[in-house]
Amino acid sequence: METVLKNHKIHNLTEDLVLKEVDAICDEIETSGQKPELCTCGQCRLDAACYVLNRTQPSYVVSNRGVARLERETLERRQKGIDLTVLIYKALEDVAHNRRPNFDHQSHSSKEAEYVARDRTVFNIPVIIGRVFNGVNFEPLSGIDVELVQGGELVAMRDANWQNPYRFVKDTEGTFTFWPRPAEAKTAGEQSVFEFAVRIKTEGFETLNHFFEVLVVSEGVADVPFSMSRTFKLQDLYLFPEGAEEDAD
Repeated sequence: METVLKNHKIHNLTEDLVLKEVDAICDEIETSGQKPELCTCGQCRLDAACYVLNRTQPSYVVSNRGVARLERETLERRQKGIDLTVLIYKALEDVAHNRRPNFDHQSHSSKEAEYVARDRTVFNIPVIIGRVFNGVNFEPLSGIDVELVQGGELVAMRDANWQNPYRFVKDTEGTFTFWPRPAEAKTAGEQSVFEFAVRIKTEGFETLNHFFEVLVVSEGVADVPFSMSRTFKLQDLYLFPEGAEEDAD
């Protein structure tokens, strides 16, 4: 039965604040040269944001009231910003100490992806973010791979800092991220729907295939900078052990 809430949009104001502050702090680190041991590449920014969001109380609103709520809570959020800044630096330090293998982890500002180094008209597909949990105990998964596929094939990533398949690690609480390579377009302003699937095939669990669509408008530039505002967030997914019965409710 279709839920009456399906077409209603619920927005997390805390997520907006965290994503914005992670970008701002990382940009400041790159500009000033402070704390050179911290990594500010796109992947580590996402890892740090997930770290903070998993340790921060959300603030949900219905989107059409979001502007008014945001205005009213501005002063309170500024006061909380001190604690948030400390937590973001802690996240960046922990991520730096546990950097993902097989990545060059170049600076966000200095890196030029080999495929997107020139201006041209493309569909810049956003960063895809999601979480997967064990469907029985609702614990985040680790030590297994998740794939982003299109037409049955693995989707090429934007550069070497983005994995596909993506290996779950304990520190990121079941969160996965993908940044697909841009797709060629004829003119700027053209709309296109891209069909993807998240796939997990691992021993002891039923195969998970979650299909979804992303609407993208083409742009006249391919080398867009990484930004937390360019994200597409999936609903939480659940992986069930083989033979387990999913609760119909």
